[in-house]
Amino acid sequence: MPTFRKIAAEAIGTFCLVFAGTGAIIINDISDGTVSHVGVALTFGMIVMAMIYAIGDISGAHINPAVTIAFRVAGRFETRDVLPYIGAQIAGGLLASLTLWFLFPSHPTLGSTVPVGPWQQSFILEFVLTAILMFVILRVSSGSQETGIMAGAAIGMTVGLEAMFAGPICGASMNPVRSLAPAIVSGTFTHLWIYLIATTLGAIFAVALNRLVRRDDIEQ
Repeated sequence: MPTFRKIAAEAIGTFCLVFAGTGAIIINDISDGTVSHVGVALTFGMIVMAMIYAIGDISGAHINPAVTIAFRVAGRFETRDVLPYIGAQIAGGLLASLTLWFLFPSHPTLGSTVPVGPWQQSFILEFVLTAILMFVILRVSSGSQETGIMAGAAIGMTVGLEAMFAGPICGASMNPVRSLAPAIVSGTFTHLWIYLIATTLGAIFAVALNRLVRRDDIEQ
């Protein structure tokens, strides 16, 4: 079982991600676009980068169930640690959405991800976006630890750029908890399954991509 420090780090990191990211969406909505779409995308990217630097050396800063599952598939993470990590991530995300609901009770979706256009379009986008993100994570991480001087910047920039161009269509979730938490608290369940399944499958697919390019003599 992972230590309490690791579980706490994952819960705190995911809380910060959901609070800042979906909070930016909510505040943008109620302030007539003051934050802007670009601002929302940058918020997601910067909070991910900040959490990697803050807790990467403690828990690996997964803050994303799809990442945790993909690390397990890649053989970089213990099976017994998967459920505790995901439980901590869900708890942190739910607490963040509950906090935002307390602050902004009249907001209808609390930053939930809902497809704009055909659901198939958003499913494919979320699959590809998450695959790209996880591929970057696998390439810059050591084991299941997202550490190093440039790892946080690379991963955070990937989140930000993907949210920048794909957010208006699919929400650019790339993270089951980022979508699940506001959906549960706000009761917005429209096509929620896309953001649970496509993101997880995309992250797992990235493991295969990584195996195509890694050196055979070392695990990267």
